[in-house]
Amino acid sequence: MSKPLIDVIGLGGGDMDQLPLGIYRKLAQSEQVCYVRTMDHPVVTSLEQEGVHFYGFDSVYEKHGEFESVYEEIVSVLIEKALDEHQIIYAVPGHPMLAERTVQLLLESDRVDVRLAGGQSFLDDMFRVFQFDPIEGFQFVDATSFQRYQLQYEQHIVFCQVYDSFIASEVKLELLEDLPPNHMIYIAEAVGSRQESLKHIPLVELDMQAHLSNLTSVYVPPVDKSELNHQFFRLREVVATLRGPGGCPWDQKQTHESLKKYLIEETYEVLEAIDREDDEAIAEELGDVLLQVMLHSQIAEESGYFTIEQVINSITEKMIRRHPHVFGDTVVQDENDVMVNWEAIKKQEKQHTEESLLDNITKGLPAMLMAEEIQKKAAKVGFDWDNAEDMWAKVEEEINEWKEAISTNDEKEMAKEFGDILFAMINIARYYKINPETALLLTNEKFKKRFHFVEQSVKASNKDWDSFTLEQLDKFWEEAKQEE
Repeated sequence: MSKPLIDVIGLGGGDMDQLPLGIYRKLAQSEQVCYVRTMDHPVVTSLEQEGVHFYGFDSVYEKHGEFESVYEEIVSVLIEKALDEHQIIYAVPGHPMLAERTVQLLLESDRVDVRLAGGQSFLDDMFRVFQFDPIEGFQFVDATSFQRYQLQYEQHIVFCQVYDSFIASEVKLELLEDLPPNHMIYIAEAVGSRQESLKHIPLVELDMQAHLSNLTSVYVPPVDKSELNHQFFRLREVVATLRGPGGCPWDQKQTHESLKKYLIEETYEVLEAIDREDDEAIAEELGDVLLQVMLHSQIAEESGYFTIEQVINSITEKMIRRHPHVFGDTVVQDENDVMVNWEAIKKQEKQHTEESLLDNITKGLPAMLMAEEIQKKAAKVGFDWDNAEDMWAKVEEEINEWKEAISTNDEKEMAKEFGDILFAMINIARYYKINPETALLLTNEKFKKRFHFVEQSVKASNKDWDSFTLEQLDKFWEEAKQEE
């Protein structure tokens, strides 16, 4: 037994003058009710006057908060009607295969057969009205369902289905994230019909238009890339230009090795901005870190080793792989479960290359951070003290050994024993869940603020530093503490 059939007919993008003769006859001669996604179309109005009966789904739009649910309900009703009547007609604006989600859902169904009969697409008239050649680069976007990151502003962009002021507002708000309020755009209405109209307006006025309908399109002409400096492709272009012929001599000379110190410096500047709780500075300093990533990637691409896409792909796949509770079926109760899974997955990834638990500790870490990582690794296999008392005893032991080294005036031994003290203190910090690097940064900042107070006090006295004893300077220091 054959499946029920749904004849999907396109009503075109304009009025009756655009409707092909064959489509007109099929609708005008039909004795069935013709189901139509929306009654708001000039062809529907004209055919109703000729006695064609339509059943529209406009009321379904009012029942749901998002369009996918609307389309799913329409398709569900159509399939049930087809099962009852064995063959029905379903009409849509424009062409059935152009921006018609309900048609796509029908084609995906295995309960009915679908036969398509095209009405004229409004694309040809749209190219005429907006006067551009799509071969230059063209994006056709459903205004009811798009993501901002999909938009390629260097191409011609046309939004269809700008039904009402709400959708227009959503489009405007997304575009304002990338374009200025006074950026000029076009609004076209009923292209190809007698009611065709075109407006040239600032972007900020998009949702202020008196008439918006399912025949409304919005056109954003290509944007000069100089206005898109906030987008990733521009940063990549700039870095490639700096490194390329006619670029910057300094940037051209850099290597992975020469850039190492800058990556460290920029990272610490981010930490400093975070400690100051200065959001603007954090954004700027993170940009400097990103620049280092881009420079390293550009250097590697020039040598044929890897590209920035490979860098991004690597971290994206790693995040998906190490978060099976988000991207897979793993169930976790809290962040501790997350960390256990993370370490297990990480260990599995590294097991074919590691000979020691300490092998995967980054060799380029600052000494304090490396000490903390070493202790964490050792603690995971039980090589750790159970209580703080033993840790403090170890600190005292190391201090005594340092004092002995001092008495011998052996500089090498003194340095080694002093390092042991620092290592033991980092262990205590780890026990109390204090990040030693952060703690020392806070102390550095505190010292700088207090010393600045001392400097200002000396300056206010109109005396030289040499005029003050240490005790007098220490008094200023105590005043600084009181100020805090």
